[in-house]
Parts: sequence; structure tokens; C-alpha cells
Amino acid sequence: METLRVSGTSRPNAIAGAIAALLRSQGQVEMQAIGPAAVNQAVKALAIARGYLTGDQLDLVAQPEFVKLETPQEERTAVKFSVRAIPATPAVPA
Repeated sequence: METLRVSGTSRPNAIAGAIAALLRSQGQVEMQAIGPAAVNQAVKALAIARGYLTGDQLDLVAQPEFVKLETPQEERTAVKFSVRAIPATPAVPA
């Protein structure tokens, strides 16, 4: 599974395009974000990606979880989003 690393300066539209492309081709993708700004960008990207997938009759499901990332210098906590494509459900008229 492909892993996208999201930072606080990542562009949500660019991340959303990558998410949509990977969901179309592989059906799943993982995102990792460290820090509140990065998590904010990741969540915005998920919302935008839903719009990108509507023409393909796809939607997405994201499961967030905390994970520990170990680097030689320190251990960091990240939010990992496991994202998978699902068939879009038709909108019910009001």
C-alpha cells in the first residue's frame, strides 16, 4: 500500500489528487501526518478527494489511528489515515 506523508505546508489539492489517483488505481492508500497543521491538511485533502471521486461513482472511507514512528533521534507520534475506496451511494432526494 502506498504511503503519503503530509506536512503542515502540504497543498490539500495536490494531496487530494494523489489520494484520488491511488484510490482509482489501487483501491487504498495510507497517509501519515505529524502535528496539528499536518493533520488539518490531511483532513482537508480527504474532503477534497471525495469531490474528485464522484465522477467515478466512488467514495472513500478513512480510519484514523495513532502510530509511533521511530527515527534514530526520537520517537514521534503520528496520525495514520487508512483510506479505501468504496462504491458511492446515490443521493436520496429530500
